[in-house]
Amino acid sequence: MSSPITFSGFNNIDFNMILNGIMQQASLPMVVMQNRQTALRSQVTSFDLLKNRVQAMLDAAEDLADPQAVQGLSGTSSNADAVSISTSSQAVAGQYDIVVQSLARSQVTASASTVADSNTTVVASSGALTINGVEVAITGDVTLQGLANAINDTADVGVTASVVRTGANAWRLVLASTQSGEDGAFTMTSTLGAGITFTDTDNNGTIGDSVEDNAVQASNASLLVNNIPVTGSSNTFEDVVPGVTLTLRKADPDATVQITIAPDSSALEEKVTAFVDAYNTAVQFLNEQRKAAGNGDMASIGREPILRQLHNSLRSELSGAHGDAIFTRLSEIGIEFTITGTIELDKERLADVVAQDGDAVRELFSGDDGVFNGVQSVLEGYSESTGFITDLKDRIADQIKTMDGQIAEIQSRLALQREGLMREFIAADQAISRLKNQSGSLAGLGGSLIGF
Repeated sequence: MSSPITFSGFNNIDFNMILNGIMQQASLPMVVMQNRQTALRSQVTSFDLLKNRVQAMLDAAEDLADPQAVQGLSGTSSNADAVSISTSSQAVAGQYDIVVQSLARSQVTASASTVADSNTTVVASSGALTINGVEVAITGDVTLQGLANAINDTADVGVTASVVRTGANAWRLVLASTQSGEDGAFTMTSTLGAGITFTDTDNNGTIGDSVEDNAVQASNASLLVNNIPVTGSSNTFEDVVPGVTLTLRKADPDATVQITIAPDSSALEEKVTAFVDAYNTAVQFLNEQRKAAGNGDMASIGREPILRQLHNSLRSELSGAHGDAIFTRLSEIGIEFTITGTIELDKERLADVVAQDGDAVRELFSGDDGVFNGVQSVLEGYSESTGFITDLKDRIADQIKTMDGQIAEIQSRLALQREGLMREFIAADQAISRLKNQSGSLAGLGGSLIGF
């Protein structure tokens, strides 16, 4: 800023004050534009907040639109340490008595001979182990660990090899099938020589074909399901009880484990509560924006038609009729609107209707005309990268960018205007000073004339 200029000795008016007053008045259109630009930036932030709230609703709606997520049934085991379970949407209510007679086991075969260490003593220099017809050839000196590595590096051999310490200065090679049950049983032959030997009980040259050859004999799982015998090569059964996966963990032929598949609203209740909370948070935000807009807050997005459109579309989906099953409206299962426009969940009512007909609840939520399929569709129109919210933000960003250019032009014009006024006022001040000096000269001349 230039130093103050005054009308020299004439009236002592601060010349800068005059200039600043003029420029302040001239800058008002730019200030209005800058304030509008600040409000637009605040609106972008508000749209980001709205998008976050829409996404929270969408995540919750997607959970409820997934038929597998809306099961309405859960399973319990009277002894999860013996039999654990998981359920899918295909589960049906029922009760099952399970007796685990034996677990599926993988074959384990160990070397009969031992060596004093795992990685220095040579156990073979040539020959091969042939496991289930797959040859593991040795072409040079190998230790016990080297032999294990050669087996593990062989594709499709069907076993894993490890070296186990079984006593002081005693190490064995242990082979374990990669597949449990009788389907995973394996046999092998050896031409490795005396450095490493295996048990061949019947002396037929084949190792593993006798129970006595193996540390663990391959065996299938065996169980009774409601007194019906069931066997399998794995300890996991997915098709014995409809929609239920059984995992056998402990055999006890004298104990009965009770599996119960019954209506359960707890998991569904959590998902519904998540949506209710997300919806109410969004409604509160919309109401706050509308109130701020009504109070004249230019930074609010409450005047945008998109807010009313979003609110009305969601309310229509949530309060309207869907499908033709037993339940067609959310209010029938305990999800209702309040007088304030929020929604609330009657947990007891939800639990009752799930117990009454869980399939009907699933149909209401996730059927072809399900409530949350519709809600999901509405929200995706706002949340997607090409959705309504992003489109509005892009338009506001374009406005802000345009204003940047306009403000820069105004600032340039104001700078020129100020510079011009400065030149004019300086010239005026100089002219006044000259007039003052001339006035003084005339006064002196007049005094000298009076003396005559």
